[in-house]
Amino acid sequence: MPQLLLLALVGLAAQLVDGALGMGYGVTSSSLLLFVGLSPAAASASVHLAEMGTNIASGVSHWRLGNVDWTLVWKLGVPGAIGAFAGATFLSNLSTEAAKPVMALILGVLGMYILLRYAFRPPQVSKARKSPHRARFLVPLGLLGGFVDATGGGGWGPVSTTSLLSAGKTAPRTVIGSVDTSEFLVSTAASIGFLASLGMLGIEWGVVVALLLGGLIAAPLAAWLVTKMPARVMGVAVGGLIIMTNVRTLFAAANLTGDQATIAFVLIAAIWLGATAFTAHRHTQAQKAEIAEANAQATEWSI
Repeated sequence: MPQLLLLALVGLAAQLVDGALGMGYGVTSSSLLLFVGLSPAAASASVHLAEMGTNIASGVSHWRLGNVDWTLVWKLGVPGAIGAFAGATFLSNLSTEAAKPVMALILGVLGMYILLRYAFRPPQVSKARKSPHRARFLVPLGLLGGFVDATGGGGWGPVSTTSLLSAGKTAPRTVIGSVDTSEFLVSTAASIGFLASLGMLGIEWGVVVALLLGGLIAAPLAAWLVTKMPARVMGVAVGGLIIMTNVRTLFAAANLTGDQATIAFVLIAAIWLGATAFTAHRHTQAQKAEIAEANAQATEWSI
């Protein structure tokens, strides 16, 4: 029971991150499930089954707040589902020993990408509520995002959300809401792929239920937090957390143990904390600059 409660809290925290950043549920949950001993295929399968429920709740919340472009959902989500099914089949046929370092590497790279993305190049801002992107861009993006998502236990948001935000052609709230909604198709296809390969007995149903309950509680809050939380600071913090939870597996795969592993771990942790502090400082400075500019404009108008 304590473990299931902990997993429910993991699901809640992961959904808050995902709803606010448009990414993070899968990579955060999968990293922690690997950390507590689940096999890569079982971890990814459990996360994707739970995501089917959280994606519905998140999608409905974003839709009610006007954050969803349905054309973008279908053009991105359908190829994403195809890629996810292929990725689930691929991961299920790898041995556990071979899959663990592969999955940890994918998650670690995604964590590093999230950290660097939000620390040094925050998403551009557009006010367009409809995506202008065509199928020739969205189809390969969806295929890649879906495949990475299933094999890494997460990655739909880091691949899809960051690519769309980087283009700067669509409002961030629309990108996040549409990617979160389209993820239901990806999670469903990945779950079908895992069930076909692993069977019902290969799924940790207690883990699925715990993650689902936590995610369902968090989904409405996350849709609201998307306009309230400092995304830059959260992105750096979450990226570092993902790296730290996967670095142990990567060290083991590289035969890095003892003092060397400890020094490397401390160095990575110091870089993460430094990046978080740096990003928080820049966010505070930007806020002060905005307030000063607003006060200056108000003074001009009063004169």
